[in-house]
Amino acid sequence: MKKKIILITGALGQDGKILSNILLKKKYDVHGIIKNKKYNKLDNNIKYKKLDIRDNKKLLNYIKKIQPKVIVHLASNNPSYNDSIKNDKFYKDNIFFTKSLIEASIKSNLKIHLIFGNSSQIFSKELKLVDEKSKFTVSNKYNQFKIDILKFLKTKNKIKNFSYTNLILFNHDSKFRNKKFLLPRLIKAVKEKNIDFLESIYRENIIADFSHAEDICNAIYLLIKKKICIDNLILSSNKKTKVNDLLKYLLTKYSLNIKLRSKVRENKNYLIGNNKLAMKLLNWSPKKNIYNALDELYKVI
Repeated sequence: MKKKIILITGALGQDGKILSNILLKKKYDVHGIIKNKKYNKLDNNIKYKKLDIRDNKKLLNYIKKIQPKVIVHLASNNPSYNDSIKNDKFYKDNIFFTKSLIEASIKSNLKIHLIFGNSSQIFSKELKLVDEKSKFTVSNKYNQFKIDILKFLKTKNKIKNFSYTNLILFNHDSKFRNKKFLLPRLIKAVKEKNIDFLESIYRENIIADFSHAEDICNAIYLLIKKKICIDNLILSSNKKTKVNDLLKYLLTKYSLNIKLRSKVRENKNYLIGNNKLAMKLLNWSPKKNIYNALDELYKVI
């Protein structure tokens, strides 16, 4: 029996790595688009392709050649999150290459399901608890890109052989998490006893919906396996987690003599994702949690 071919963009990011490994174990034929081949520890079982997604002609030829059944679009040209909030070039670059991928998928005339990795930041935090029917709100260049691509996808929903799922991902971490993100920076500060940084985080009293990245990627695998096509689907823990609780966990578990004295501000600015639809459709439930991810990160940072 011929293996089902899956194409992943952003194949060497956290989710790309984890999802690729899950799919390999499930006997899929995994292809990954990467920016360049100057990486260590490339998995020889994954067929990586150095390709500029903006080159529509080369991308179209590549898609026709490998004939994927599913494309999981996880790539994002994002030099830094803080810059991307106000960076118009970031917005234009991401809009351009994501539309290029969508159009190449359609022009291939193959039956392709595109899974678009969206972000919980398309929701306003004033909503607190959101589901798939909650209103999207443009507040910066990052979520404007995500929302505008979703609008573009909706114009393609009647095209023969092309379907999509807008996958709304809440915070999720693992040992593969980029070191620029919050939890790796928090662990680095704990290890280095960077009191100023830890006090600033403690004072902010950050609250969010955190999952383990393996749980999120297992849900994506089930979406592929079950051939489910749905406009919007939230993947989240459906739990409110205080970063200060994560910090206290680290200080206690690793016996670090650090006492934080800042006054904690009241925080009503958070967002929790309702994952009930995903649990029902996919017969999925998280097996790990953010504390497991913290322990993994602590070992590698």
